[in-house]
Formats: sequence, structure tokens, C-alpha cells
Amino acid sequence: MRKVADILRSAGLTAALTVAVLPVSIGHAQGVPAPPGKPGEKLLVEANELIYDNDRNTVTARGNAELHYGPRTLQADRVRYDRGTGRVFAEGNVRLTEADGGVVTGERMELTDDFKTGFVDSLRVQQSVERKNETIRVRFSAPRGERVNGEQTSFEYGSYTACEPCKDAPEKPPLWQIRAQKIIHNNETHTIYFEESTLEIAGIPVVYLPYFEAPDPSERRKTGLLTPRFISTTALGRGVSLPYFVNLAPNYDLTITPTILSRQGVLGQAEFRHRLDNGFYSLRLSGISQTTPSAFLPSPLGAGERDFRGSIESQGRFYINERWRTGWDVVGVTDKWFLDNYRIRNQSITTDFFREAVSTAYLIGQGDRSWFEARGYYFKGLSSFDWQKQQPIVAPVIDYDKRINAPSEIGGELRLQTNITSLDRETTQYQGLPRTTAYLFSPSINGISFPLYQTCAVFARGSCLIQGLAGYNTRASAQVTWRRSFIDDYGQKITPFASLRGDAFFVNPNLSGYQNDLAPSVARIDDGVSGRIMPTVGVDYRYPFVANFGGFGVHTIEPIGQLLVRPSETKVGRLPNEDAQSLVFDDTSLFEWDKFSGYDRVEGGVRTNLGAQYSIFTPSGWYANAMFGESIQLAGVNSFRRGDLANTGLESGLDKRLSDYVGRFQLSPNQNITFISRARFNQADFHVSRFETGVTARFSPFVPLTTSVFYSYYEAQPLLGYSHYREGVTASATYSITPNWFVSGSVLLDLTHYLDVRNTYTDALAGYLANPVGARPLYENPGRFYMAGASFGGGYQDECTTVTLNYINSPIATATGVRERNQTVLLRIELKTLGEADLRQNVGVATTADGIASAR
Repeated sequence: MRKVADILRSAGLTAALTVAVLPVSIGHAQGVPAPPGKPGEKLLVEANELIYDNDRNTVTARGNAELHYGPRTLQADRVRYDRGTGRVFAEGNVRLTEADGGVVTGERMELTDDFKTGFVDSLRVQQSVERKNETIRVRFSAPRGERVNGEQTSFEYGSYTACEPCKDAPEKPPLWQIRAQKIIHNNETHTIYFEESTLEIAGIPVVYLPYFEAPDPSERRKTGLLTPRFISTTALGRGVSLPYFVNLAPNYDLTITPTILSRQGVLGQAEFRHRLDNGFYSLRLSGISQTTPSAFLPSPLGAGERDFRGSIESQGRFYINERWRTGWDVVGVTDKWFLDNYRIRNQSITTDFFREAVSTAYLIGQGDRSWFEARGYYFKGLSSFDWQKQQPIVAPVIDYDKRINAPSEIGGELRLQTNITSLDRETTQYQGLPRTTAYLFSPSINGISFPLYQTCAVFARGSCLIQGLAGYNTRASAQVTWRRSFIDDYGQKITPFASLRGDAFFVNPNLSGYQNDLAPSVARIDDGVSGRIMPTVGVDYRYPFVANFGGFGVHTIEPIGQLLVRPSETKVGRLPNEDAQSLVFDDTSLFEWDKFSGYDRVEGGVRTNLGAQYSIFTPSGWYANAMFGESIQLAGVNSFRRGDLANTGLESGLDKRLSDYVGRFQLSPNQNITFISRARFNQADFHVSRFETGVTARFSPFVPLTTSVFYSYYEAQPLLGYSHYREGVTASATYSITPNWFVSGSVLLDLTHYLDVRNTYTDALAGYLANPVGARPLYENPGRFYMAGASFGGGYQDECTTVTLNYINSPIATATGVRERNQTVLLRIELKTLGEADLRQNVGVATTADGIASAR
């Protein structure tokens, strides 16, 4: 036996040995063949001491022993290499690091010299995977395990978890783990096999599974069963969805999901996804032949007469080149209640106060200073209160926006904007003044009447509005704008501008059929081709006064004035208004050249917009801003004083020569807290016509709380159908009890709901007195603070587990003037790397809004 330490000691290098690491090529240093592997790979050893035993043909490394073979590294207190058998024996704090970063630890390992095959005592394996900007770590452990060719590891009586061990008590069981008689991890197929396994929660067995397999965290696409989903409702019965994922190729797959329902049979679903070099598309089909259609309400409140029900959904995104892209998002259903009845989720469906699916196809191009977009829309109402004949088909909608530098003679910027919109509607959509006084149908279910499809009691101007005109209409608009800014030596900023806009209309109203023929009684509507020209010249003036007070911050006072000169708007009230019905006059729109939200209306007349704002920035990050202003009609016809078919502009605060005052106040003491208030004040007596105020705050790290509270008030607008004022509060908060436990909630309080109920009762009482049939209506006051919607819940989240429990009380706008509630309890459990499960249960009394006939 010969010690390397003795050789070095004789050379006077003993002191260097105690701190140095000696690399040795075992195979080549002694003239024996290198371990089998890739050509040129060597087994390199680093240790404080190396011992060669020529009699036994072994080499022993002691003290911080570290062996390298290719991409693998073995570390231990003591390692013995048997050159005759090609076996490596490691003892004491053994740690094997794989090429992919995975770590295998144990008390004793017996391996081949390439570290691929062997046995391990007190085996522990840790594997890390980066996924969605998150590091996921999984851990295996067993009293004894076996490695085979570096591709498969077998754990006898092993455990598996993605949870970190407890720092204070590492001997405690993790939050969850799977214990199995045998666990096999195949790194080649990226699959984990469990035999005779049990899922434990906090060390307590909860689920026994004789056999199952799952992909390891490095595998994102693998054929097999996905997490089941359980369903329980009165209409559907009890059931389970069993999704099966088929990995057809690296770039396309198929998911087949049969859902077995005790009351309705089998719901079949299939989703195909395909990713190409320049985009992707997906197709999802759903269908069922119902065994108990009577579980749903009859038409027009439900699909109780249908045996077969289904849907088709498709989405696509394609990038033609770096500037152009195209795509679609399509939803088609046999009936409006299907997706909700069968709990089929789609991101294109809105579900706040109404249900609607929007199908669209588009082509978009974007240049350095230009934008092109062409779209088509199909709107599908998904509640009982939507009349599909009133929903328009809008196609095409084409927008083009181009900016260029103006010729040097005039300077500044030139902008071209164009829009073409075409739509078709089968039935005119009316709104009575006031709202909720007349309906087309009033079907009765279990003695309760449900008025559907709002209309007008009196078809006359002043008593009825047209929100959507039946027939076909197309509008083409083009506008050229020039503007240039000048800043003088005193800091005054003067921006002259000019624009020329032209609109061409082709209107072919449908004035035949049920109630379509009553539209001429409400308004005089142009038929055929007509046009409109609107030239504008104006100037924008701003003069900021800036003062720096050092530690007290930078203060800015900025008076702002605009003057716009143009002729009066023409064709008001004789053309449809489809895209400009939303008009809110506040601080954000005060200095808009055209305050209408769409192209169907255009602001005319000579007008000046006046205001000023004050702001302050401090070195500590404190910020405040205040603004106040008014808009004045100087000459010509005030566009906002002449209501169109939908009365847009009336009671907006702009319909007088001197508009209402608008203002804003914003305060941010730091980047985590923001207060903001905006208001509109009546010009005559300064009473509040519109008021919004709220705060958003994030108090961490001092208090683990994030919250927002907003209050809104809008005065009555009888000419728009709002017979009384509207007032409400919305609030939300999330509080972290500990780094892992949290509670959250949100609430919407309707402070004027009692007025809706009172008006409904008044109308019902008037009808009863005129025709006293049935029971006399009773008035039930819902109270001043009516909870129109709410969500409360909490949960637990850590590196391996997410559990949330939420109660959702979502309002549904109904034709009766009240809001029925869809109450849902949702439990979601996710065990990272294994899957997730959702349990959704509707509670309370069923409503007719979802087409279901009985309580759930």
C-alpha cells in the first residue's frame, strides 16, 4: 500500500495537502482502462487523502471526497473504487448530482463507475424544474433504492412529495405525501409509477390507490388521465368528468372528456389543440342527448323541450409576419343555457350582471406609426332575458390609423383615421321611459310571472327610445387631422390644430314585422344614402407655472384652454346610433375634441373648454393632483342638447350652453396608497350630479393587507330611463394571516335597490287596481344596504399545495326589476405535480335565469 500523503510529505508539501484538493485521473494515471462511457471521459477524484491498495486493486478517497464522471458528481466522506470490478462504494453523507441538477443523497451507495447503476441505502432524491417562472422541487425517499442505467430509480417502501421539509421540525411529515410499497421513477419516459400507494395529509392516510402513474414535473405533455372533476346539481344529478389527454405529437394533442351524469346521461367533450410555426388553433366540441330534459324549464325560460344539446368553440391566433396577425374566437351553442347548465367554461363569456358570448374574427396589422384592424362580431345572449333577434351581426368593422410628419412648410403631424362599420339586426330594440314598465312576454312558472324582452308601453318620442334599429346600415367615416405644438421662451405651449371629417351612411331600416313597424312613431329615420361633413379648426393653450421648493417638492399650476370652431352637427335623431351611446362627461373627457365615444355621432358647434390643474411632487414620493374645468358652447347648435334615437347627450352635463363643472382630486402619499375622487357639479346651483371616490392601498410589508373601496353616486336621468338616482359601494380586500394562510372578500352594495323594488311594486299595484285578478301584490322592503353581489373565502398556499374555499354570490339582472342571485360554493385543491380538483356546488333557491326548473 502506498499513500499519496507520504509521497507529498517526503517532498515537504504536507501543509499544502491539508487545504488543497488533488485531482487524479484514476484510469489513466495507473494505466488501467477508463470506465465505459463517452470517448475521452475520465473518472476524476478530488479528496484530502488518496490511498492506493495495489494488493486489492482499489483506490480510496477520504475527506471531502468528490468524484466526477462526465456530467455527474459524487460526494461523500469516504469513497472506495474497486478497479477490478468497476464498482464505487461511497459512505457517509453521500450526495450524487445528476446532469439535470437532480440530487440523490443517502448514507451508503454502491454504484458502477459511471454512477448509473447500483444500490443506495437511506435514499433521498431531489429534483428541481423551472416552470412558469417558478421553481418546483420534488422529493423521493426510501430506506433502500436501486438505480438502473441512470434512467430508472426504484424506491422500496418509498415516499414522494413536492413539499419542503419543516425547518423547525424536519422529522414532521410534510403537508402531503404519497407513500407506496414501491415507487419507480423512469427518467427516460418521465413517468412515476406508484404501487400499493396511499395519499397522506399531514401524516394521516386519506386515499388508497392500488396503482397509478403520473408524469414527473419535468414532463408537461404526457398521454394519460387528468384530474377528475366532480359535479353535483339537481338538474344534472351527481357525476364525474374523466378527462383523458392524448399527446399526439410535440405540437398537437387531443383531450377527450366523458362526463357521466346520473340524471342526464353522458356528456361528451373533445378538444383538439394544434400549435404551428406561426400560431395555434383549438377546437372544442360538446354534446349530450339528455335523458331527463324536463329537469330544465320550458321555452322561453329554458331548454326543457330539447333532447340534444351541445356547443362548438374554436380559437385561433396566427402571425403572418412581424406586422400582421389574424385569428378568431368563436362560440356556437344549441341554446343559450347550455354552457351554464353543464358548467362549461369559456373565457369569451361575460358573467357579471349578464351572460353573453362574443364571437369574433379579425385581421390586424401594425406599423411604426400605423394601425389596421378588420373584425366581425356575433353576439349571443346567454340568459333568459336576452332576445336573440335584437342582437346585431356586425361585419365588417374596419379601422385604419396612420400618422406621418407634415410637410416642412407647415410642420407638425398629420393623422388619417378611417372606419367602416356595417351591421344587421332582425328586430328593433326598444327601451321605455321609465325602464321596466312593458315587456313582450310574461310567462308564468309555479305561479310566478317572469316578464321578458323589454319594450315600450307607448311608442312615441319622449316615452320610448330605440337602442338598436332593425335592418341593415353601413357607415364609412374618414378624418384627416393636423396639429403642431409651439413653446415660446416663457414656457407657453400653443397647439393649433385642424381636421376634416366626412361620413357616408347607407341605412335600410326594417319597418315591417312585429313592433318594427312602430319605429316611425318614435323617430323620423332616414332611408337610403346620406352624408355628413364636419370641418374643425382650433387651438389648445397651456401655460404651466413650475416652482421648486426643495424639500417641499415641485409645484405646478397649469391653466388650460381650448377653442374649437366648426359648423353644427346635422342628421341628429335621423340616423341610427350604435357605437356612441356611452357618454360620460368628467375630467377625462373635458379636453377631448369630440366627446362622443364612437363614430355615429360627431360633436358640432363653436365650443371652448376651460380648466386648470395643480400638481405637486415631493422628494419623499408624495404626489397630489387637482383639476377643475368647464365646457362652454359659444355658437351653433349644441350637439348634446339634441338627443338621437337613444337620447345620447341629454342629461349628460353638456346639454346646456354652460356645462356642468367637472373636477378631480388625486393623492398618493406613497407608491402603495392612492386616493382619487372625481365629480360633476351642476352649473346652476353646484349640487353634485355625479361623484366617484375611492382608495386602493397595499400596506405590506408593515401590514399584510391589500384593499380597495369605491363609492359611486349618479343622479337621476329620466330621459335615459333612470327614474331615480343610483348609488353603490364596492369593496375588496385580501389579508394574509400568515405567509401561507389568507382570507379575501369583495362586496357590492346597491344602496338604491329599494327604489327599484318600490317602483316594481307601484307598477304591479297599479295593474292590480286596474284589473283585480289574483293576489294583491305585497311590498317587501329589502333595506337600504342591499348586497347585490359578494365573494368571501380564504385558503392556504405554499410551495406544494394550494387550497381555496370561496362563496360567490353573483347578481343576475332580471326583467322584474330585482336581482336574483346565483350562489355558489367553490372548493379548489391543487397538489403541485399531481394535479388539481374543483368542487363547485350551487346553493340556495334556483332562479329562472339559468333555465333550471328546481332547487339545486
